[in-house]
Amino acid sequence: MNLISDVKTLISKNIRDYGMYIALFVIFLIFTILTDGLFISSRNISNLLDSAGYIAVLAVGVMLVIVIRHIDLSIGFLAGFLGAIAAILLMQYGLPVYVVIPVILGLGIIAGLFTGFLVAKVGIPAFVATLAGWLIYRGAILQVTEKSGTIIVQNDAFNAIGNGYIPSMMQIGGLHLLSLLIGALGIVFYIYSAISNRRNKLKYSFEVVSKQIFILQLIFVSAIIAGITWVLAGYNGFSWTVIIILLVVLVYHFFTTKTVLGRHIYAVGSNPEAAHLSGINVKKITYIVFGSMGLLSALSGILFTSRLQAATTTAGTLFELDAIAAAYVGGVSAAGGVGKVTGAIVGAVVMASLTSGMNLLGVGISYQYMIKGGVLALAVIFDVMTRRKGK
Repeated sequence: MNLISDVKTLISKNIRDYGMYIALFVIFLIFTILTDGLFISSRNISNLLDSAGYIAVLAVGVMLVIVIRHIDLSIGFLAGFLGAIAAILLMQYGLPVYVVIPVILGLGIIAGLFTGFLVAKVGIPAFVATLAGWLIYRGAILQVTEKSGTIIVQNDAFNAIGNGYIPSMMQIGGLHLLSLLIGALGIVFYIYSAISNRRNKLKYSFEVVSKQIFILQLIFVSAIIAGITWVLAGYNGFSWTVIIILLVVLVYHFFTTKTVLGRHIYAVGSNPEAAHLSGINVKKITYIVFGSMGLLSALSGILFTSRLQAATTTAGTLFELDAIAAAYVGGVSAAGGVGKVTGAIVGAVVMASLTSGMNLLGVGISYQYMIKGGVLALAVIFDVMTRRKGK
């Protein structure tokens, strides 16, 4: 009974962090039952994660933008535009992939820094500045694709980014060995980082959960990693899209939790005036966050174009709304200062799971929009209610 009480206390104190995982588990369970197990099949989970890739990387960037109390509406069409530029450089100018990708990422950073300049230096509200960007990039996509309407990308190396899988050293019982090894390394890395983090907290006399609950956490998260790895290894293994998402998570998780700059971002989001008075350069933080958003928009454009194997006039449509929804579902606070990289990724998977499950059940597109809108509303209500309880 004491253990059950500890679990209840742990969840109640950390409901913001655990809520999204509980929601994801419930969504998976419901759709698995309703589709007679089809939803949880290796092929569907692999396709689900690949389809969530370009939104997931956008969600990470927009999460940081919301953390510092801004918004970016231009990211969808910026991603679509840069994806079209990548297609043009590959097909019309014949540039190799290893040149095109850095160029596109660089252009994304420049676009993001320009938005940051308008917001931080000129003083234009982020909503207005990025709405202008939304219109500009929308027109730019139409301009660069006006002749053919669609630019087909016939480059195997580029298309493999969105459709290919990591090579398998060998198959063991029909399972992808390299993917199993990556999953095992992921579990070892998680356990090591969790134990290290707990030791550091104990060293400085911070409050931590009991040893029994901590062990349960390790087992639960390790089981999730192992389960996903097992399911994917039964199909074609980890896709390059999933590997890219994992790299983004690792880099940004380290950046936001282990660096001074990351702590400054959250300080600015919590109270910009106090952060400024304490010596933090708020304008510099704004530049960095919007520059990061531009970089991830470019990466999103590359992922989407390579997955579609073409650049189209409609690329980027509603990307920004899907990413913002994913960030809010993942636990970012509308009041700023609160949000996690892992939460943004989980939020993107939640939204992609809803779409995938409803498609399998044959739910009409009109109902899909309404259901996803309801989920977003519930996420924001949840955020408001948990903040009230914290006061």
